Amino acid sequence: MFKKILIANRGEIACRVIKSARKMGIKTVAVYSEADRDALHVEMADEAVFIGPPAAAESYLLIEKIVEACKATGAEAVHPGYGFLSEREAFPRALEAAGIVFIGPNPGAIAAMGDKIESKKAAAKANVSTVPGYLGVIEDEKHAVKIADEIGYPVMIKASAGGGGKGMRIAHSTSEVAEGFNLAKAEAKSSFGDDRVFIEKFIVDPRHIEIQVLGDKHGNVIYLGERECSIQRRNQKVIEEAPSPLLDETTRRKMGEQAVALAKAVNYDSAGTVEFVAGQDKSFYFLEMNTRLQVEHPVTELVTGVDLVEQMIRVAAGEKLQLAQKDVTLTGWAVESRVYAEDPFRNFLPSIGRLVKYRPPAESKSDNITVRNDTGVQEGGEISIYYDPMIAKLVTHAPSRAAAIEAQSHALDAFYIDGIRHNIPFLSALMSHPRWREGNLSTGFIAEEFPKGFAARAPEGEVARRIAAVAAAVDSIYGERKRQISGQLIGRPVTRAGRRAVWLEREEVLLDIARDGDGATVAYIGADGKAGNAHRVVSSWKPGVPVWDGTIDGDHVAMQVRPMASGIRIAHQGYEVAVNVFTEAEAAAARLMPVGVKADTGKKLLCPMPGLVVSIAVTEGQDVKIGETLAVVEAMKMQNVLRAERDGTVKKIHAAAGATLAVDTLILEFA
Repeated sequence: MFKKILIANRGEIACRVIKSARKMGIKTVAVYSEADRDALHVEMADEAVFIGPPAAAESYLLIEKIVEACKATGAEAVHPGYGFLSEREAFPRALEAAGIVFIGPNPGAIAAMGDKIESKKAAAKANVSTVPGYLGVIEDEKHAVKIADEIGYPVMIKASAGGGGKGMRIAHSTSEVAEGFNLAKAEAKSSFGDDRVFIEKFIVDPRHIEIQVLGDKHGNVIYLGERECSIQRRNQKVIEEAPSPLLDETTRRKMGEQAVALAKAVNYDSAGTVEFVAGQDKSFYFLEMNTRLQVEHPVTELVTGVDLVEQMIRVAAGEKLQLAQKDVTLTGWAVESRVYAEDPFRNFLPSIGRLVKYRPPAESKSDNITVRNDTGVQEGGEISIYYDPMIAKLVTHAPSRAAAIEAQSHALDAFYIDGIRHNIPFLSALMSHPRWREGNLSTGFIAEEFPKGFAARAPEGEVARRIAAVAAAVDSIYGERKRQISGQLIGRPVTRAGRRAVWLEREEVLLDIARDGDGATVAYIGADGKAGNAHRVVSSWKPGVPVWDGTIDGDHVAMQVRPMASGIRIAHQGYEVAVNVFTEAEAAAARLMPVGVKADTGKKLLCPMPGLVVSIAVTEGQDVKIGETLAVVEAMKMQNVLRAERDGTVKKIHAAAGATLAVDTLILEFA
């Protein structure tokens, strides 16, 4: 077994590999760019080597820098993680030439399967069912349009060397093919250094299901069940689960055996994933093979009990698989949410900055529920513009799908982040969505259920009552604390009761509250002015703690609590709402206050995220129609098209291609 390995990656996957290596008694070496000098993976590793500037093309993507780091530290092997160099055939060949072991598949398997075009050709040769498409070289956008017309719409334009949703576009018309072709090529070039793309038929109402395979260097290959990855946004996976609610045992076996046959055909000898697009009728087609560890591997680990990173290391060291296919069993259900640094209320635009507070839910493992948080950040760390916006992967495991979802929902409510915007409100909303809970999924789920994007919603019904009850309890504690500080409670029992008007923004909930110890009794007031049934709210929450964790009538509830100048902001199950708790006299005065009106910024195009201006598509004096492209801004390896939200005439352009802009910087204005 290796004594020391180097991880040629960063962030959460580098931290994840370090954990397994540490468990195996193997020392680790981290590499880092200037932007990652204070990163968590650097802190966790036994040694760390600086490899260059923040841009990946000048640091993490330079093979010679990784080889030099191995030689300098005596690392015997390299784990590539995912992304960066993980699927570059040249990387393991360079390591081999230097006498260093690659913890991943052999270069031949990467060459056969890592390239999306070549993998489809290999699959077709092996009689694997594949999606109709064009795998040759596409000369230009006119050629792309011709191909798409022949295949029939909609089509998918995909980067040949791609992954992670980068360099992918769905097109429903010739104009979308022309635009999508150029954007996909640009993203592919930026992210992977390879601008080749291919086009294939986009299956309507599909599901994305993938099979985890594991092979060794002795000809053994097994499959470890499937993962459902259908909840996607812009082809980027958002939520994954294992197993899939679609598959039965027969279909699972067919997909698994096909994945193994394909892996054996290319002498696959590590952890890898064979991805399929599946119809609602359980039909399936080969999509691609990822010759690396997948982002979503934790859900497989939790349902199988197999540490995939450990297995990759053992296989790379020449050991035989200790598992046979008959030994693989799936136990319970696992759900993973990807926590991203992006603002769901602003069309999921990237958010960068410092993590002023980072308080994930506590990791735990019991007989029934497991909570796991794979992360590469820590409080006080910086979210950079240079890399993928992932903050963490929150994973829960339970005996049933319903229980795993419930555990995930509660864990998201207890996940507190301040300093940047993040997608936890959106993830929480998904967890409580009826269609998600029913398992009625497709890759179009988010687009269909949130056609206008994700907007702030006013809580109603039971959720509104829960938020109001907790807000009243929190306000009561604040009130007691103030009176203790001022000396008003000396010699008096700590109790507080009375009628309260709780405002969720401008929606009012009336209730009576009486506190005692760690609990409070709450009764909601009906339209007739009479109190209804009493509810018991219990928590040991204290001012300054960011998450209120307790019970309401015995049911476990968590809410994120942020103090404001005149109240508190509460986040719960996808709702974020400003809450004021008034006495009856205060409420009477508040009702007389005018409602503020936001200024109209409709005549200005502001940069929605920190980023690089790739292009300005209009000129001063030009008339534009709603939906027309105004500019393209690149941030976190994604190109974002900014379109006109109304008809108008361009009055003045304030930014030029190549400029790096801060959030809300003026790009152009309309007459």
